[in-house]
Amino acid sequence: MTSGRYTVIDVMTKTVVTVTPDAEFKEIAAAMEQWQVTAVPVVEDEGRLVGVVSEADLLRKEEFHDHSPGLIEDMHRLGDVAKAGSVLAKDLMTSPAVTVKPDAPLPQAARLMADRHVKRLPVVDADGSLKGIVSRADLLKVFLRADDELAAEIRREVVNRLFPDSHRVKVSVTWGVATLTGRVRDATLIPVAARLAQSVEGVVSVDCRLEGLTSA
Repeated sequence: MTSGRYTVIDVMTKTVVTVTPDAEFKEIAAAMEQWQVTAVPVVEDEGRLVGVVSEADLLRKEEFHDHSPGLIEDMHRLGDVAKAGSVLAKDLMTSPAVTVKPDAPLPQAARLMADRHVKRLPVVDADGSLKGIVSRADLLKVFLRADDELAAEIRREVVNRLFPDSHRVKVSVTWGVATLTGRVRDATLIPVAARLAQSVEGVVSVDCRLEGLTSA
């Protein structure tokens, strides 16, 4: 990963386990078990994403295996009942899938996951072709950046740009927590520096101890 604002393509998993629309129930379940995943994208021959089959989709068959829902329940859960009687991915899958573009900022992907209550997002290009998959765990990768790397970016992108007297400012990062100390001429920029340092991908929190220079 490079410095700067991270996007989905920087953290996504590019090798993705997929199935075709005609994949059968047991084939899908076996793929999930073999690769230790809880959902698989469904793609057509040209790689275009058409849906996603999750463990929840498969479990509907087990849910209704020993239970015949009544008429009222049937009417409220027609989709679930239909999936319970299906054996092919094209009938089991959730479509259209919730997706994200490769150049989407990480906060956008995180908000989309939270809003749609999903743990992962297929990554597709403008043509709808599958390029990868991004999970909640992938979004946390930026917090594994080295402290020295974070400190260097804060100095380069924040301190040096805001303060002509940047040599007076010390930047240190320990376990992702950035500390800024020193005195600067323009005290009005101190809150700005704190906000910008916090926005650096991988920074957990900021302890801004900067002070303004007092006139003699």
